[in-house]
Amino acid sequence: MTTHATGTFEVQLKPEASDTPVEGSALGRLSIDKQWSGDLQATSKGVMLTAGSNVKNSAGYVAVERVTGTLHAKAGTFALQHSGTMNRGEPSLMITVVPDSGTGQLVGLTGVLKINIDGGKHSYKFDYTLPATSPAP
Repeated sequence: MTTHATGTFEVQLKPEASDTPVEGSALGRLSIDKQWSGDLQATSKGVMLTAGSNVKNSAGYVAVERVTGTLHAKAGTFALQHSGTMNRGEPSLMITVVPDSGTGQLVGLTGVLKINIDGGKHSYKFDYTLPATSPAP
């Protein structure tokens, strides 16, 4: 059964070493630090790689982050994988739980997370599943 989690998060992106080639797209690297609130009470740390373009509003990024905290009061960690593009102003973003990355009470976690940015405020909707736990003997 799919469960829905919602809330907000604060994010800090810090530029790290980058590569500006003579020809083609500029490549960038950023560290990610997030504080999650709502149904997901957690912190996360990760790395983002970006590629710019000479065409206005076209770019791409990939990222991986490790989330540590509680999801609907279940404690553990899991990893999120991001893949995003902006194609001449048309955004496309997919954020999924890395398979078998859950620990603690989040073992077996699968799901898709969607981000909304409105007026500079970040919110999320997380549709996820966890395996049913076996009753104690």
